[in-house]
Amino acid sequence: MNNKRILILSYSYSSQTRNLLNGLIEGLHETEREVHWEQLSLPSELRFPLGSVAATVIMMVQTFFRKRYPVNPVSSACFEQWDLVILAGPTWSYSPSGPVLSLIDRDGKQLFAGRMVLPFISCRGYWRVHYFGLKSLLKRCGARVLTPIVFSHPTPEPWRTIGVFLKLAGRAPEAGSSWFRRFYPKYGHSRQQISECRKLGLKLGQTMQAGDSLEQLVFPIPIQAEELSKDDSRRLG
Repeated sequence: MNNKRILILSYSYSSQTRNLLNGLIEGLHETEREVHWEQLSLPSELRFPLGSVAATVIMMVQTFFRKRYPVNPVSSACFEQWDLVILAGPTWSYSPSGPVLSLIDRDGKQLFAGRMVLPFISCRGYWRVHYFGLKSLLKRCGARVLTPIVFSHPTPEPWRTIGVFLKLAGRAPEAGSSWFRRFYPKYGHSRQQISECRKLGLKLGQTMQAGDSLEQLVFPIPIQAEELSKDDSRRLG
């Protein structure tokens, strides 16, 4: 069976997931796949950046305990028959984001039962707890969960953790001529990663076009800028 229809459900807090998905969808469109992109929205959108150290610490603690953030109803198109569902979002304190968790709580069985679901993760670097927790939730909904696509921020530790914290707190650690900028030149994902995401979209679309099994499709894990030229086909244990 030649699978053609792809549903993308996503939440992007700071536009990092959205930027990557723009590249992925560009690649999918090159293979003429039918794509419906549903971007989750909240009744009261979260502020970015949070603007203070105190607010950042509070949110980090809340998200560590998987606080839910209610999302607006998704469109009726999401409940149609799709050959593949891509569930995309950032890692928040080792877990899926609050809006994604809220969506699964409310609509998970209707959206994912009997469907192949490809997790798409944007993270600072700690993605495994996120993936295995998400995989467990999706399986409870009756989904067939594929090996994820994972993009981690390319800046090495400890600078990316410090940089993300400062960014959330309302600072601009990547701006100006400060000494920190030498170690943290950019917040989030790189242009090279977005370009790589387009290639992955092309590969995914071609696999579906050929009618090959998506369960055998292997992606680099995680994808970082310095790894883009490597043939990294590591599978999850």
